[in-house]
Amino acid sequence: MKEQVKQMKKLESIKEIGHNGVYDTGEKPVLVMCSDTNAYICKYMRSSTSAYKLACEFIGAFMAEAWNLGSPDVALVKIKQNHWEGTNISHVLSAPAFGSKKMEGVADITPFTYGEIKSTDEAFRQLLKIALFDFWIANEDRNSNNANLLYDVNKDKIIPIDYGCILNTSTFDFPLYQLTTTDTILCSDLFHHLLKGRKDSFVEEEIQKLKQQYKTCIKKSEEQQQFIINNFPQEWKVSSRVVAEKMAQLFDDDWIEECWSNFEECLNENRKDE
Repeated sequence: MKEQVKQMKKLESIKEIGHNGVYDTGEKPVLVMCSDTNAYICKYMRSSTSAYKLACEFIGAFMAEAWNLGSPDVALVKIKQNHWEGTNISHVLSAPAFGSKKMEGVADITPFTYGEIKSTDEAFRQLLKIALFDFWIANEDRNSNNANLLYDVNKDKIIPIDYGCILNTSTFDFPLYQLTTTDTILCSDLFHHLLKGRKDSFVEEEIQKLKQQYKTCIKKSEEQQQFIINNFPQEWKVSSRVVAEKMAQLFDDDWIEECWSNFEECLNENRKDE
């Protein structure tokens, strides 16, 4: 049987966004009903300058897919001009938006709701893997104040979202640098909530399992690079060469080793507080 070729999903808006479809956060994402009859939370090019944050969303989503983190499905979305009416938002019409499929039955994890998460072994494993991914991809926007996580109660699953601040907050001009202890979800009440009561022997065993998974995740991530380059929207005005060069830094042997060492150090530092 011929192997199915992975394709980038491309959609169009099918109804007006309206004032109620605008999220009151920094990037002002919009909720868009799309041609596959699903709703997508869309981020878009807001000015004529290069859209590096959209580039990071694009890269992060497909690298998270390689790590099997369960992030929402994504698509490039053409939002029609008449569907913007009533939003009063500045945007570049010719550039596709980056859409993340709206998930049902999930809730935001916040400093006020983390205690509602079931403290299961699987939830602990999920958070460790998400934290390691953030170290590797230099995500500075998942921390104690801003988890950028959803929780599916029925499936007992923690779901990472939002990748606009990977690569050291979309820094393309300088080499990658390591996260600090406070830049990570390991320094959060959620982590301590899931860690509480777990034996050191269990935690150590999970760390070793994750170390083995790390190598596999890196390999699968490498395989995503060409897909990302082939499908990267030119309208975002970020050179595909620049994107390729930045992604290549993620696969430098020294970077991979440093990320693991930093992750383990921060993990152990935060375990001391328990």
